[in-house]
Amino acid sequence: MSDDLTPLIRTDIPHSARIWNYWMGGKDHYEIDRVAGDAGVQVDPDIVTMATQSRQFLIRAVQYLAGEEGIRQFLDIGTGLPTMQNTHEVAQGVAPESKVVYVDNDPLVLVHARALLTSTTDEGVTMYIDADFHSPEQIVADARNVLNFNQPIAVMFMGVLGHAKTYEDLLRIVHTVLDAVPSGSYLVMWDGTDDSQAYVTLCENYTKTGGVPYTPRPQKQIEGVFDGLEMVDPGFVSITQWRAPDTQVGEIRPISAYGAVARKP
Repeated sequence: MSDDLTPLIRTDIPHSARIWNYWMGGKDHYEIDRVAGDAGVQVDPDIVTMATQSRQFLIRAVQYLAGEEGIRQFLDIGTGLPTMQNTHEVAQGVAPESKVVYVDNDPLVLVHARALLTSTTDEGVTMYIDADFHSPEQIVADARNVLNFNQPIAVMFMGVLGHAKTYEDLLRIVHTVLDAVPSGSYLVMWDGTDDSQAYVTLCENYTKTGGVPYTPRPQKQIEGVFDGLEMVDPGFVSITQWRAPDTQVGEIRPISAYGAVARKP
């Protein structure tokens, strides 16, 4: 890929990573993304909560794996655009020697990835792979250049597998990567579910803009991705409820985004 990625960045079609960045309060988006993002909020106001809570789930999961399970290798597939506390910042904040490999295939994400590669710890490693998650064999081959596949790895798919063309393809992608990592590795995964009509409509409207389609799936299908793995407590739940901090006011409300952390036996 050429060093000059500007011609590859489409500013006339909204992009899910940039819209997500907008919803999370980031700065890396274009007018077309803000228009699509605002239209999405009109259809489903909960989408902003989903965006912000997805990052909180990531932070809690990575802190748990690095702090309590001693995981020192993370493979974050479909990382999207950074806002706050990326995987490498959280992991290396707990264990500076952690190795983190990000995977995405968007030129704008690559531009920002190059910047974050200079902001890692001296002890740790942060690397970016330019690849599409529909090519998991390539991801595994490239990740072997950085990660030790004889030691446990946390494999992360954070709200991206709705872009898989079919459920069977989704399972193929996840299983191909998990088959390559050793016992003691973990899967960290969440995805949007179809139990909110407003969210389903939002995704349908996004597809009509020319963006890459995102398909919310039933909770049972998302939970099925973890078959054969050992669920970490509290199991498969809405991301707002996974090891959520105690709240002094009200209750933690589930949203149409479910996931889990699970260990490969």
